[in-house]
Amino acid sequence: MTYPSPFDTWFPDAAFDGSYGHTLASLRRVPPVPPFDGFESGWRRWRAEAARIDVAPAVLSSTRSRGREVSIVEHAGADGIRLRSWVVSPEEGRRARVGVVHGHGYGGRDAVDLARVPADAAAIFPVARGLGALNAGVGAPEPKSEHVVAGLADPETAVIGLCARDLWLAADALTRLVGELPLYYVGESFGGGVGALAVPWDDRYVGATLIVPSFGQYDERLAVECLGSGEDVRRHVAAHPEAREVLRWIDASTSLQFADVPVRVEAALWDQSVPPQGQFAVASAARMLEPEVLPAGHAEYPGWEDVTARAVAGGLAHLDRCLASRGD
Repeated sequence: MTYPSPFDTWFPDAAFDGSYGHTLASLRRVPPVPPFDGFESGWRRWRAEAARIDVAPAVLSSTRSRGREVSIVEHAGADGIRLRSWVVSPEEGRRARVGVVHGHGYGGRDAVDLARVPADAAAIFPVARGLGALNAGVGAPEPKSEHVVAGLADPETAVIGLCARDLWLAADALTRLVGELPLYYVGESFGGGVGALAVPWDDRYVGATLIVPSFGQYDERLAVECLGSGEDVRRHVAAHPEAREVLRWIDASTSLQFADVPVRVEAALWDQSVPPQGQFAVASAARMLEPEVLPAGHAEYPGWEDVTARAVAGGLAHLDRCLASRGD
């Protein structure tokens, strides 16, 4: 089996084509999924319900690392469970001018990663319900194959939707601890998808960067195999076709159409874990900005370190522009 250049030399042992036969031109034509009647009102109701929850953050422990205070914090989730996150102060001697809410991939998180957090930012690194290292088995099953399909019998209980709604409470915990700040979201893969679901309904955000985001354009995702969580969803829907209706509520490309702040999407041309057509559907929903096109996602390839460094720099510059546009 041969793949398009340069993927044929980069990934000679790949079991299938991570470009799925697409080119950049065809990926740009993948549309976001239009909202159905009730989608907007449903998400606004969930946002209002979350706003009534007392997040009640409690600092469990604190250490210092690279000139910052790093704390483990417990706080409420969207359905009243208690979740744990890391909260990070700005570098010593700096005053916070922005709060960064930093999502993670489906592997969970076992430490903070400050590459996309400015020195003058406070940040919260929430760990999704059910996932390690801080919330394994809390509010959702930990195995990815079970986590991604948990609760799919009902939009109210779908775990992916609950993870997105938990992000509103994580932001509440951050601002309760460090004071009111404009917010910026960063999330990759799983974190990019749940960020696309959450950010449009929270008016504290000035912008976001979504890196190879998941959960976009389920019609496209369900039609192809992959190595990521989408494969578990595809198999679940094949066995439980009624779950397809619930997935309409948690399509990242639908939700992001309601964002009224600039959202920067880093989308990959080759990705066996999150099919590129789903990523570019999310990018198309981010109407204010063209995507930053990555050669590949969820993989290392020649020059990937330089590509990643440029993408990180681009995200930090975008954060600065979002703050400048509102006078901060």
